[in-house]
Amino acid sequence: MTPEAVMTLAHQAMYVGLVLAAPLLFVALIVGLVVSLFQAATQINESTLSFIPKLLAIAVTMVIAGPWMLTTMLDYLRHTLTSIPTLVN
Repeated sequence: MTPEAVMTLAHQAMYVGLVLAAPLLFVALIVGLVVSLFQAATQINESTLSFIPKLLAIAVTMVIAGPWMLTTMLDYLRHTLTSIPTLVN
């Protein structure tokens, strides 16, 4: 296995990880921003007020984007496993 092949595999793995994490992180960012604005406007400093909405939003995002995320991960895994014989030679 050449160093270029290892770097390609690492690059692809990091890219797929970033693509899979992006929707969840984006939703958590948006919900956190909205809750922070609400807390600043009402002067409510409750820690669970920011945690619970983020948790619910991420759960909803997982339900909506879960099949796409699973398909993306399985396609990457299938591609990686089928390319092992060509990488070894």
